[in-house]
Amino acid sequence: MTDQATTTAPKPRRIPHAPSFAHLVRLTDDTGLFEHARHAIVRREHGYCTDDVARGLVVTTREVSPTAEVLRLAERYLAFLTHAQDAHGAFHNRLGFNRTWLDQPGLGDWWGRALWGLGTAAARARVPWIREEALLAFTRGATCRSAAPRAMAFAALGAAELLRADPGNEQAATLLSDAAAEIGRPNPDPDWAWPHDRLTYANAALAEALILAGDLLDDPPVLDAGLRMLTWLLEIQLDDGHLSVLPSAGWQRGTPRLRHDQQPIEVAALADACATAAAITNGDIWHEGVHQSIAWFLGDNDVGRPMWDPATGGGYDGLTLQGPNLNQGAESTLALISTLQHPTR
Repeated sequence: MTDQATTTAPKPRRIPHAPSFAHLVRLTDDTGLFEHARHAIVRREHGYCTDDVARGLVVTTREVSPTAEVLRLAERYLAFLTHAQDAHGAFHNRLGFNRTWLDQPGLGDWWGRALWGLGTAAARARVPWIREEALLAFTRGATCRSAAPRAMAFAALGAAELLRADPGNEQAATLLSDAAAEIGRPNPDPDWAWPHDRLTYANAALAEALILAGDLLDDPPVLDAGLRMLTWLLEIQLDDGHLSVLPSAGWQRGTPRLRHDQQPIEVAALADACATAAAITNGDIWHEGVHQSIAWFLGDNDVGRPMWDPATGGGYDGLTLQGPNLNQGAESTLALISTLQHPTR
């Protein structure tokens, strides 16, 4: 652990221009967003998943000045999600290239991410028909509840987007409150300030959900709990001033921590949470957290290598001890785009 998060002031860094959607376009057909690629080439045999399409809807609808091409992507992703949703609000996750669902509707993490995408679209989309259709699908999905804290955290991010745009939306407020209860509160042990004994993936989303619940529902203790969780999470993932995020294997309390196979999704979740905390508190630590997340993609990481391909606009799939995994799938590209969307100070 290092105390860099609390002692390092924000530093100017070379920040790329606005994120490129070129590779997202390359990965998208008239049905949805393909999950995997070999280098920059789509692997159609792996089909599509709601998880990635929902994140695609998030990044396309939170663009402040979307191009016509980005709006077309948003419409396509929204159509996929409404097709994936059943009459009770649950969602399929996996669709084969032959357009056949490979699973039954459920309330796993993909349900939470679908609500995140739909809530963002309902609140932020620049065209009314996207907002209206997204709100209908969100309203149906928000009647459900998942027993998984991470699924509820993702759903809370969508509920918070909607509640910012419509403070009187009781359904969004109730979902946000229920998610905060499901996530729990920080452990009193300063060496493990997390509600659960295992850190898995996109961990910062849980802290962000509490921060949003505390702010939007006017609950200072919940806000403080989320900020404490995020402070600890940022501190344990800093090494000599740069991010060294948890690997895909996660980290079990009381066991050695591994450092290989770092995933861009972890950086993107941290960037989102820090941007939210910065907007609420204006704390330097959070502005620096956004800078550090961007810098990780630019090469300020454990091996000093960029985690994106400027020629394609794609994000690399993972950071190994030997360097980047050069495949450019949907999840990593979406993580890159969402991180670069954040303004920096």
